[in-house]
Amino acid sequence: MSSKKKPSGTIRASRHDAEDSGGDAIVPAGGELHQVVAGKHEMLTTNQGVPVSDNQNSLKGHSRGPTLLEDFVLREKITHFDHERIPERIVHARGTGVHGFFELTASLSNYTTARILTEVGERTEVFTRISTVAGGAGSIDTPRDVRGFAVKLYTKEGNWDLVGNNIPVFFIQDAIKFPDLIHAVKMEPDRGFPQAATAHDTFWDYISLTPESMHMVMWIMSDRTLPRSLRMIEGFGIHSFRLVNAAGDSTFVKFHWRPKLGLQSTIWDETVKIAGADPDFHRRDMFEAVQAGNFPEWEFAVQLFTQEQADGFPFDHLDATKLIPEELVPLKVVGRMVLDRWPDNFFAETEQVAFCPSHLVPGIDFSNDPLLQGRLFSYLDTQLSRLGSPNFHQLPVNAPKCPFANQQRDAHMQMQQPKGRVAYEPSSLAADSARETPKGFASFVATEAGDKGRARADSFADHYSQARLFYRSQTAPEQTHIASALVFELSKVETLHVRQAMVGHLLHVDPDLAGRVASGVALDPMPIAPPAAARVRDMDKSPALQIIGKMKDTLEGRCVGILVNDGSDGAAARALTQAALDAGATVKIVAPKVGGVRLADGKHMAADGQLAGTPSVLFDAVAILLSQSGAEQLLKESAAIDFARDAFGHLKAIAIDRGGQVLLKVAGVVPDAGVIPATEPAAFIAAAKTRQWDREPSVRTLA
Repeated sequence: MSSKKKPSGTIRASRHDAEDSGGDAIVPAGGELHQVVAGKHEMLTTNQGVPVSDNQNSLKGHSRGPTLLEDFVLREKITHFDHERIPERIVHARGTGVHGFFELTASLSNYTTARILTEVGERTEVFTRISTVAGGAGSIDTPRDVRGFAVKLYTKEGNWDLVGNNIPVFFIQDAIKFPDLIHAVKMEPDRGFPQAATAHDTFWDYISLTPESMHMVMWIMSDRTLPRSLRMIEGFGIHSFRLVNAAGDSTFVKFHWRPKLGLQSTIWDETVKIAGADPDFHRRDMFEAVQAGNFPEWEFAVQLFTQEQADGFPFDHLDATKLIPEELVPLKVVGRMVLDRWPDNFFAETEQVAFCPSHLVPGIDFSNDPLLQGRLFSYLDTQLSRLGSPNFHQLPVNAPKCPFANQQRDAHMQMQQPKGRVAYEPSSLAADSARETPKGFASFVATEAGDKGRARADSFADHYSQARLFYRSQTAPEQTHIASALVFELSKVETLHVRQAMVGHLLHVDPDLAGRVASGVALDPMPIAPPAAARVRDMDKSPALQIIGKMKDTLEGRCVGILVNDGSDGAAARALTQAALDAGATVKIVAPKVGGVRLADGKHMAADGQLAGTPSVLFDAVAILLSQSGAEQLLKESAAIDFARDAFGHLKAIAIDRGGQVLLKVAGVVPDAGVIPATEPAAFIAAAKTRQWDREPSVRTLA
């Protein structure tokens, strides 16, 4: 490598220039200039005292090449980070795991030799864990957060771990920045709060200095991070992988999981109240669905593209902050996953399951995505810390379902008893000892050329175009929710220059969005947009990125709550219950007392929940069926008034009778098209399949 050639990527102003400017002038990999707090900073070093020249980029064979094992700075940083917590996961600590199966419905034999992707009709056992990212194991289920979506497939050729999220992109482009990201988002170390929240200074300070995160910011501020149910989220492998066929030809692939029930989210005020009403809301929902035989199901789809196609994309597919719009490369559905069995023991399975992106099977291979390359090292190291032994693969939930054998021996928690004198390969002393095979895993033969160094490819420099694409592809209510979420989050940030910097970045995404947020946090004048390292493109809108626009017209997987009291109309309650059940929903009866009520016809109706502990936030739609005298009694009960007020404020369909009308009036609710007479079950069911979005501007102030 020529000593004269200066690699592209992170550029830092000289110390002399920084002092002249009153602080460190930092130009991140994307090129945007920011000023950080003035002063004499300590020199960043490794734990051995070696000064670090570049803390933004891993060492690669070339700017778009694979990460090199010799990168001791990366390995030390990631290793230390992986071992920060024992034994709880540092990230994805709160998770819900379920057993199930994967079934291939269309062969990919033209693209891969992987049997799980070529043998149509074969069912493969899986264990899927869905988790929050930022909070600890004891945090709530429903924070505004990314959801991890990890699937362990016990294939005939070994375990394949597809470890992703419910969002197809990520905050950072290079794994060397992952510890910084998580340190910024976690509880602030001097005070130990906030838990499971991004609405604080350290997170937004980091984001304001990391413009590559702007696309992910649009996703996390959207309704994608407020899922109604874990059964109603998508899953993404995030990175580009390779499929390799029998001829050794490679095709790039991105993996997608699409829920059969469709996407659905909550809204912010509702989410906050759900956290108080039921901190285990998502886990309980999944448990009850599986126990009732309403098994969650996802389609498995792939995006397939060649190197030639990738060369024509207006972005770099190796950049984990970018997605490939479905309109550019359509999804091909090739299988399905069904989750049908709850674990027998939460700790033994959900807690001890160990996922590693490096676990794959012949016919599938990695790409040079620098975030993926770092994950290949990090996850294995993390499992060694969490589970205390390189034998973690022998735990039942982690063990392959196919035969496995090698010459690895002993170590802590060895649970097998290998026989014989041979523990090496090759050998001539044991005819049955494990040997390598020509049919085994073989890496794709790729030609790599370029200058070794810590560099960021120029093709990674565009940080705003896809953020703009995502925002402008949303429906009007979803755009409003993004703006309102940003206002809420930045209102929690105490540092003025961080709020200003974030609004400056938003000017590149969409001036109207920036204006709404600036107004919401009372910034005047409008901050200046930072320089962009690459031209910001206007891309064709992608309706596939919406939630509201692609919601399924169904009540399957949803829950209807019916509030009754003594003297309620039994016929109306039974008619609404049957209509909801026929539409695929579940129904729960709510009463002032858990023992149930005596209906007007003299019959007893059991209650599934007591009013004070079963608020309307737990349901997708509600019916309020009250006798006149019962309604008058409930007017003194704040839980009843909140039941009605929140259902309306959270844009839900409401079925009412005369007693229900009384309660709505006291709650200050002026009925609209989403408030339907209880005598019209069909109309109520139609309205219950969606939110009453036209109502929203009348019930809350939005950005």
